[in-house]
Amino acid sequence: QVQLAESGGGLVQPGGSLRLSCVASGMFHIVSMGWYRQAPGKQRELVATINSGGGTDYADSVKGRCRVSRENAKNSVYLQMNEMKAEDTATYYCNVRGYVDPTNWYDYWGQGTQVTVSS
Repeated sequence: QVQLAESGGGLVQPGGSLRLSCVASGMFHIVSMGWYRQAPGKQRELVATINSGGGTDYADSVKGRCRVSRENAKNSVYLQMNEMKAEDTATYYCNVRGYVDPTNWYDYWGQGTQVTVSS
C-alpha cells in the first residue's frame, strides 16, 4: 500500500526553525523526493527537491535558509527550515516521483502539513 507520512509542521516564530519529515512506503525505484507548498489564494510552488544521486533544487525564496536531505534506505526526505519568515506560512506537501518500470512512472503527494510563522 502506497503511503506518504508527513510530520513536523506547526507554529513557529519569525526567525525560528522547523524540520519537516516525510516517510514513503509501498514504493519502488524512487527517483525524486521533495517539498512543495501552497499558501491561501496562491498556486502550489516548489520549495526543494532532491534526487537519488543527491542533487538538489531550491526555490529562490528559500535558498540559504533551507536544506533538503534524504535517507534512501528509509525512503525518507527532510526539510530543515531556518530564519523563517511570515511568507513561509503555507501548507507543505511531500512529493515522491519514481517508476514501477521504465514505461510506468508515478507521482505521489502527501496530505499536507500546516506551517505557520507568526509571533
